[in-house]
Order: sequence, then C-alpha cells, then structure tokens
Amino acid sequence: MGKCSGRCTLVAFCCLQLVAALERQIFDFLGYQWAPILANFLHIMAVILGIFGTVQYRSRYLILYAAWLVLWVGWNAFIICFYLEVGQLSQYPRPLRLQDRDFIMTFNTSLHRSWWMENGPGCLVTPVLNSRLALEDHHVISVTGCLLDYPYIEALSSALQIFLALFGFVFACYVSKVFLEEEDSFDFIGGFDSYGYQAPQKTSHLQLQPLYTSG
Repeated sequence: MGKCSGRCTLVAFCCLQLVAALERQIFDFLGYQWAPILANFLHIMAVILGIFGTVQYRSRYLILYAAWLVLWVGWNAFIICFYLEVGQLSQYPRPLRLQDRDFIMTFNTSLHRSWWMENGPGCLVTPVLNSRLALEDHHVISVTGCLLDYPYIEALSSALQIFLALFGFVFACYVSKVFLEEEDSFDFIGGFDSYGYQAPQKTSHLQLQPLYTSG
C-alpha cells in the first residue's frame, strides 16, 4: 500500500466516521441522552483531529486519534451490552433495569430514552392514561408493532461505529508509522540544518591568454 493510498483511505474512513457520528448525535439530541451526546462530541473532535493530522503529516495527532478509537470501541461495546442486556446488565431485577435504561444515559436529569423507542419503523405509540407509574409531568406510553425494537437499532448503530473505528485504527497506525519513518530519514540527512547549506560556487576554468597578431 502506497503512502498516498493509505492517507486517502484514512481520510475517507474519517469522513465516514464524521458523518456517522453527526447522524448519531442528532438522534441522541432528540432523545436527550446526555451521556452519549458528550461521547459523540469528543468523538467528532477526535475525528477532526485525525483528518487534520493526516492532511498536515502530523503523526502525533494520528497517535492521539488512534488512542481515542480504542476508548470509542469500548464505549460502543458498553452501549451494545447495555441495550441488549448482555452480561452483568442482565442480572438485575426487571424494574431496576427499566429504571436504569431511563436514567443512566441522561445523567439522571430526565426520563427521556432513545428516540427510536417511539419513532422506530412501524412503531405505534399509545398513551396509558391514569397510570400509577407516571411521575408528575411525565406520562406512560405503550409501544407496539415495531418492525425493529429500539435496543437493536441502538446496537446496530454502535456496531457500525465499532466497524469504522477498527478500520480507522489500522490505517491510522499505518499512516503514522509512515510519517515517523519519513521524519527519521529527514533528521538523518541533516534536518532543518540542510536549509543553511549552500553549494560551492563554480570557479571558472577559463584564463585570459595574450593575443598575438602578425605585423
């Protein structure tokens, strides 16, 4: 893989990550999920840093971008486990799991959940009136008929983020290695001191000879 090909591929994956992160940020805003909103914002900043580092040949920025992708994969793995109730998250009693799903992603500031819970494909929302589970100005709803339940939509979104992050990590490591090798070779031949080097001026080998004329 050539240098230009690796850089172009990394920029393309960064752009895909940026589009996917912005799309996810919009729906998390609609659901008032503050924890994912904060994580998405940090991810967007890291992706922009990765694009800048690739275009400007900054290996340190790419290393920071690659390090963030490791954390990003872990966060999205947690999101998948959280919505699909995998591992330790499935050992709590059912009422506690529902309460956690309402509060954890919002920093315990609201009862808003995933936007896809009420707006998923084919979902029919029916308010439940006079429910004792309703709190003050919040209401209880019944959601039926969904072609794909919202936990699976959230899990698929996180799986896409992991897929893009893994490929971005591989190409970021490759491109940063290429940049570091170029920096080492540049320092070996003199680095910035080479700009002060001046080539010796050429000396003329022509000498004046006396001219004789016949008189």
